[in-house]
Amino acid sequence: MKILLTGASGFISGYLIQELLEAGHEVVGVDNFSKYGKTNKSYDNNPRFKLIEGDAKNVELLKDLISDCDYFVAAAAMIGGISYFHEYAYDLLAENERITAASLDAAIWAYKHCKLQKITVLSSSMVYESTNEFPTPEGAERRYPPPRSTYGFQKLASEYFVQGAHEQYKLPYTIVRPFNCVGIGEKRAICEREIMSGNIRLAMSHVVPDLVQKVLKGQDPLHILGSGNQVRHYTYGGDLARGIRLCIEHPVATNQDFNLSSPVRMTVHELAELVWRKIHGSRKPFDYVSDKAFQYDVQVRSPVTEKASRMLGFRATTSLSDILDEVIPWITEQIEIGTI
Repeated sequence: MKILLTGASGFISGYLIQELLEAGHEVVGVDNFSKYGKTNKSYDNNPRFKLIEGDAKNVELLKDLISDCDYFVAAAAMIGGISYFHEYAYDLLAENERITAASLDAAIWAYKHCKLQKITVLSSSMVYESTNEFPTPEGAERRYPPPRSTYGFQKLASEYFVQGAHEQYKLPYTIVRPFNCVGIGEKRAICEREIMSGNIRLAMSHVVPDLVQKVLKGQDPLHILGSGNQVRHYTYGGDLARGIRLCIEHPVATNQDFNLSSPVRMTVHELAELVWRKIHGSRKPFDYVSDKAFQYDVQVRSPVTEKASRMLGFRATTSLSDILDEVIPWITEQIEIGTI
């Protein structure tokens, strides 16, 4: 199958492209390189991969590229760590709405006039920002007040775009909601503002790389944003990529939505202590202080994962300990070359 993927230079997309190529698919990627600049990937010279520099808001470009594609993965978005929610509150809403509309416009056209079979849209666990139902099942995003952050609100709006395209134009879809992707390859964004956490500048305002780099740089006591009681499910990028591929390929995924996540819940405090032990062992006692949390630091993001398991046979199996064994050496290298 031939698959169009927007946001091809993004963090999750790096894992997804590798997964799709290994499964035998042909991938056409689109990215404007606005977040990280141009980067080198291991699959750049794969004959079944083509990367186009372009803007995902350009409907005519998307129509040209999607005209001979079987599937479309709409992953392009203005996205970042929690600091993004505050620094770019308007841009996240406005820019991502334009991207969403362009993606659905192109997909509707290709479904009507070409051979497109389905669009798969990457949403976010932030659609559940205002829920108090834990663990949170698919459907809870419609039973509770809308998200408070503009980012979460826009991601929920993108799901309504999908609903409208299906109701009016019968466009088949799958909605994917990843939870806390962790892995290698994510660097400081070009537009990232300097935010200090103790004596260390945050890397991406994403909790795992930020904690790892602070411990590696010798911060003691370790600074944690908020109380440390926030609950998250840290999911390996390779596991997420496999889940997204199943969402693209599997017939039962059509017109469905899925939480894709590790089933293991962990507090930020537990994560911080695990990172500390991975790096320091028992040589140094673990000590931390709590910094003031960001406004939209959701206290619990904990999904029900049964639907993806039952319908797709998907389970995220990589433990956080194993993820850190991969991430810590990579961040160590990035610190040495000055990218983090």
